[in-house]
Amino acid sequence: MPYSSRYQPTFGERYPVAMLAAVVDFLLVVSAAYLAYWCRFDDWHLANRYPSAVTLCALVVMVSLWASGLYGSWRGKSLLSQLGGVYLGWLVTVGILLSIAFFVKVSEEYSRQWFMYFILIGSSLTVLVRVLVFMTLRQLRSAGRNLKTVLLVDAGGSAAVRLSSGASLDEEGFRVACTLPFASDEDWLRRLVDAVDEQAVHEVWLCLPLANGSIIRSVMYALRHHTVAVRYIPEWGDLPLLNHKVSNIAGVYSLDLSCSPMDGPARLVKRLEDIFIGCAIAALILPVCVFIAIAIKVSSPGPVLFKQYRTGINGRKFKVYKFRSMIVHQESHNDVTQAKRNDPRVTKIGAFLRRTSLDELPQFFNVLQGRMSIVGPRPHALTHNEYYKELVESYMQRHKVKPGITGWAQVNGYRGETDTLDKMQKRVECDLWYIDNWSLALDIKIIFWTIFKGFIHKSAY
Repeated sequence: MPYSSRYQPTFGERYPVAMLAAVVDFLLVVSAAYLAYWCRFDDWHLANRYPSAVTLCALVVMVSLWASGLYGSWRGKSLLSQLGGVYLGWLVTVGILLSIAFFVKVSEEYSRQWFMYFILIGSSLTVLVRVLVFMTLRQLRSAGRNLKTVLLVDAGGSAAVRLSSGASLDEEGFRVACTLPFASDEDWLRRLVDAVDEQAVHEVWLCLPLANGSIIRSVMYALRHHTVAVRYIPEWGDLPLLNHKVSNIAGVYSLDLSCSPMDGPARLVKRLEDIFIGCAIAALILPVCVFIAIAIKVSSPGPVLFKQYRTGINGRKFKVYKFRSMIVHQESHNDVTQAKRNDPRVTKIGAFLRRTSLDELPQFFNVLQGRMSIVGPRPHALTHNEYYKELVESYMQRHKVKPGITGWAQVNGYRGETDTLDKMQKRVECDLWYIDNWSLALDIKIIFWTIFKGFIHKSAY
């Protein structure tokens, strides 16, 4: 083989790290069982029926953590993803153990308090060990140890620039040993092979535009005698992406370019969030809504609620509710004119409601109906959608999720009148960033930010 003798295997290539991690987890679980027994019975000696249960628990934990993907390489993975896998594995463990106890009818033979102590101590120990290992690895890699070297093929795109200059790449377990500018000719392929031999790299990263994807076959053939890992990192350029990931569909892999994140478990989590938080808020605001309704009815003739069709998820129309903040008037030719500063159509009560966003309180009932979410892109009038979808790139992608009462754009100051194209572009950018980065934690953060700084804003009229 022409592969250089200077190649240095990493720690994970020298030793069976996955097996070592599984053994450590087994010992941690057994230790947790003994600690739980001492906490419950003030005794270190397990009763006759407990040793077999402890062995079963340890094996189930190992299998559950393996199924959660925790015995693979940590390189390039975040601590948060590791800890999420730990908690998922322990949740599966609890379900399996309770099911076994139920079907075998032995639940009465074991202390429920011991079981609770065991779960708390065991999950805490496995989390603590992974945090310590993660921090140790970061320190080692920051010092230049336990790194995989990379040959980076640079076609002049942003991904190659970010990877070659990224200060955090070492902490992820990689280091760019050399960068090779891309050229589509035979001489370049020979230079690539020579560079792999001279640098003795662990991996080759191809940062190429989609238009040059055909060269990958030639690269794989040129490196056919090497064991180096090859990764393709597409240079997307200005191609707008939304929730891009790799999916397995009908047995083949697809690179998703523009998909909604609200699918599968995420959709359930989002709906439960809307139901629980929406019910709690609806109960709290009901007296306020009654008071506002009376004030509107007394101050000006017309209905209390303003109803208007807006675009919802997947482009479907729905009727949104708001407290009426303007005098009753008729727009010409079905136009919708946005409210402006000192707009004569806005009533005195309406001005206060719009300034404090109290006019949007009835939308919590849209949330309970399932037509809106508490957090999401704000719904625009139908005529505004028709106007801006031709002017703002990817404008309609904001409708891949349910519209919200508040959102990332609103807490970042992009609320109220969008009287310029730039303002709308900024709002859409925020909406798409939210969709691409959605999480339950992000929703909670937006809700808290809305409470403290999002309700009252100088741009709302």
